[in-house]
Amino acid sequence: MDSVTSKKEIKSILDSILSSSNQNENAIADAIVSELLSKKVKFPLLEFAAKELYSGISERNQISLIDKIIERRTIGGNVIAGIILQLRLEKHFEQSVKKAIDYMVFGDEWYVCDIIGERVMGYSLLHDSENTLPVLKKFLDHKNAWISRSVGVAAHYAVKKGLRKKYVEEIFRLLLSKADTNDFHTKKGIGWAVKTVSKFHPDIVAKFESRLNSDKTIGTFFKTKIKIGLGRSSKYASRYSD
Repeated sequence: MDSVTSKKEIKSILDSILSSSNQNENAIADAIVSELLSKKVKFPLLEFAAKELYSGISERNQISLIDKIIERRTIGGNVIAGIILQLRLEKHFEQSVKKAIDYMVFGDEWYVCDIIGERVMGYSLLHDSENTLPVLKKFLDHKNAWISRSVGVAAHYAVKKGLRKKYVEEIFRLLLSKADTNDFHTKKGIGWAVKTVSKFHPDIVAKFESRLNSDKTIGTFFKTKIKIGLGRSSKYASRYSD
């Protein structure tokens, strides 16, 4: 498999695609799959490609383009779509959230959920917590398990990147409300986030000690992830004091 290994190559490929496609979304999507997504390209370079596309495609055509990229069902296509949705969050919050849901449901794989969930909902939780927390609360009980899982994915990303402490406590309380889940994929996402909260903010977990010890509905998976996270907290807990 051929590789693309530099931003210079990415720019050259995209310049060629955009100059020859006449802004036709199908042609651009096919060329991106052929020239980028069928090759070995690391995620940071695909994120760079997404930012270049965002700048090079008219705003009114961006969603149509990433719809077509997602339809091609490539792993890297989710990275590109996720970053373009991320860049649109400030002006098109509700649409970006809806599209993230659509893509996760359509993709129907754990990696689609995680790639989109981190780049859209995780980023949004970190940078726009007040608007994002109510959305994640709704996601948690969504009928589709990938959407429920994405709450944990988003929380993991935001906490790892330095989510403000007051929002970490809110997100932990939200995760705790799903501590009785039996769904495999939801447990994976929730557990991932709980471990991260415990690793970076053991003091927040300590506030819930009484409930964690007394509430019989809290799943073993939840307590196990807390234990793992707390076991690593001596190395990470001082990183974020706010």
